[in-house]
Amino acid sequence: MKCFLFPLILIILCGCSVLGNKSTEYEVVYNGEVHKQKAIETKKSHKDEPYTIGIVPKIEGIPYFNAVKEGALEAGKDLGVNIIYKGPSSASWEEQAQIIDEFIERNVDGIAVAANDPLKLGSVLQKARNRGIEVITWDSDTNPEFRSFFVNMVNSEILGRHLMDALATEINENGKYVILTGSSTAANLNDWIKWMEQQNVEYYPNMELVEVIPTNEDPHIAYMTAQKILDKYPDLKGIIGVSTVNPPVAAQVVKDKGKIGDIKVIGVSSPLLMKPFLQEGVAQMITLWSPQKLGYLTVSLATNLLNDESPYNGQQIRNIGVIEYDGDMVIMGQPIDITKENVDQYDF
Repeated sequence: MKCFLFPLILIILCGCSVLGNKSTEYEVVYNGEVHKQKAIETKKSHKDEPYTIGIVPKIEGIPYFNAVKEGALEAGKDLGVNIIYKGPSSASWEEQAQIIDEFIERNVDGIAVAANDPLKLGSVLQKARNRGIEVITWDSDTNPEFRSFFVNMVNSEILGRHLMDALATEINENGKYVILTGSSTAANLNDWIKWMEQQNVEYYPNMELVEVIPTNEDPHIAYMTAQKILDKYPDLKGIIGVSTVNPPVAAQVVKDKGKIGDIKVIGVSSPLLMKPFLQEGVAQMITLWSPQKLGYLTVSLATNLLNDESPYNGQQIRNIGVIEYDGDMVIMGQPIDITKENVDQYDF
């Protein structure tokens, strides 16, 4: 049975389309009055036309970002703006830079990117801004100078501490655990991990984080990594997966190794991917937000920005609700805990 289940998971997870070979070279454009004047003229010339917004996920084809796409396209339809949604075939900032450069050449009005690297996308994002294109980030941030604001799903401290509390409860606050992350340079994942480690240090002295391992959002890498981890640490008590592909793959390995109940699996993932593992007791809990709402919110706020409207704390957003705004970061809402008792309620 396990020989059938794992290929099925990989088929579900690996929906990534392969981009054609493109040069990674792009021109670095510096700030200057000529560029600023052209930016103003470009924005004015598009005022009576529908806006076009380019959305760049971390990776294309996995269920989480497919759901974000659904929300983004729905918002585009509701708001009367054109949406171009295109992501890299792997969690690569280089491919993201190529896509952003393509959007620049297509003269889009706005770009919203879930950054795979907070620094290395800076040059191409600055190029976009010099052309008069509004830039925001969502899901994973860049350094603040490269965008107007960041659309965050949840408060990173609350999420990180909450995940640590959840694992601590499952393993009775005692034992070794590992964290499987996505890209090692993803700012949001690193922030969550920082707060997990802080919560561990402050409240759980008998819990030991033995390794943090990136899997680059690749289920094949995640599966091989989880197998090695279980072999390396026979006394392992828990696994936290902090990108959507890691918890289901980790759960599959725990099942394949006959460790159900001995090793607890929690993390951030999609209810549809985790449903069988939660129902069988292989995994104990995942937490997430609505990725459709994240896509909808990102397009809504990008459209507002193109209309010279900045977000504010307590703002009511259609089909989303009230958002928080702190400095230059939007917070969409609170995470949703999903267990075997309520997993049937969710379809993303």
